[in-house]
Amino acid sequence: MLVLIVLLAAWLVFRAIGAAGVHALASWQDSARYALVVMFIFTATAHFNKMKHDLARMIPAYFPRPLLIVYITGVLELLGAAGLMLPQFRRLAGICLIALLVGMFIANVNAAQRHVILRGKQATPLWLRSNADFVYCATLVVNSRLNGTTHRHADSKNFLICTQYLLTM
Repeated sequence: MLVLIVLLAAWLVFRAIGAAGVHALASWQDSARYALVVMFIFTATAHFNKMKHDLARMIPAYFPRPLLIVYITGVLELLGAAGLMLPQFRRLAGICLIALLVGMFIANVNAAQRHVILRGKQATPLWLRSNADFVYCATLVVNSRLNGTTHRHADSKNFLICTQYLLTM
């Protein structure tokens, strides 16, 4: 839940900065991309601090070397965040981050089912963990220019598709 709060708070801050006249943050899509970068940096840090052992316990037992997987996914999150900032890598980064999030959702399901302890508390129930779906959608919206279009119609359509998806979860 904290990750969702970080994402939304960063987005609101970036939208406010954009409204104040900073061109790079003038659109909701640009400010959402920067908010995703903040969120991925925030979540990646957990892969390298004392939280890494909790994250390793989330990984299903059939995966070998869970701590190595935690390190690798942390690096991938940082690379994805950097890729979102670079126009020539934005599309690839978005696709890779979506794949990474889908893969990491397996660990979230495992943690909820096994009642893994994270930061001294029981894992968040699975229904609440599905907030990760919001992140998937946000990543899709930010990368709505996958076909190279910059039309507002395409951006609005993707936003509506993601909103509809979230409402039917």
